[in-house]
Amino acid sequence: MAQHRPLDGIVVLDLTRVLAGPFCTMILRDLGAEVVKVEPPSGDDARMFGPFLGSGDQAASTYFTSLNCGKRSVVLDLKQAHDQAAFADLVEQADVLVENYRPGTLARLGFSAKRLREINPDLVYAAISGFGATGPYAGRPAYDMIIQALSGMVSITGTETGERVRVGTSIADIVSGLYAAVGVLAALSRRDRGGGGASIDLAMLDAAVSVLENAVARYQVNGEVPVPLGSRHPAI
Repeated sequence: MAQHRPLDGIVVLDLTRVLAGPFCTMILRDLGAEVVKVEPPSGDDARMFGPFLGSGDQAASTYFTSLNCGKRSVVLDLKQAHDQAAFADLVEQADVLVENYRPGTLARLGFSAKRLREINPDLVYAAISGFGATGPYAGRPAYDMIIQALSGMVSITGTETGERVRVGTSIADIVSGLYAAVGVLAALSRRDRGGGGASIDLAMLDAAVSVLENAVARYQVNGEVPVPLGSRHPAI
């Protein structure tokens, strides 16, 4: 008997690129969802990240493949009317849409949250961005290193006597993708109970600050600014 996975039958439109968004949709795919990756003609930037498997026209980025294998793929230019119509058809049939453009980009292409809801009232729409859809930094782009620095993560990473450094993995992207996946799962559960579609606004900065563990709590209690401790734990 075939083993059923939790998201069997769920269709996800994946308009994401590089890491935070693709990591989210990778988790949904691993849980059984059918993920349709929608790329512009230029493709996901990560397709150009080495090292590569194969050579010539057949060369494939290991970075891109590690996050996107098992997903279906379609190329659409959402600036063109014909492809916009094709995308609207996909939205109508989907359960989830995930994107990590700068806030407002998808709306400028003709697919605001309102229009997406008109096309498919039950759609779960998750938008991942550096700083969220509102606030003074909403329009700014962001990569993992920028979020690690602004969140304070870099300020507590390193040796006691050495310089401060970024965490050795793109943790801000990854934790943002995890939170987005949790949000999508919660929204699907709510929808199944008659709650209808949902919009999820996920800010990478919020996600990164949330995993500073006890650094923020210690500062609130004793006013001591956290510093790098090497391999030591501040409380144990």
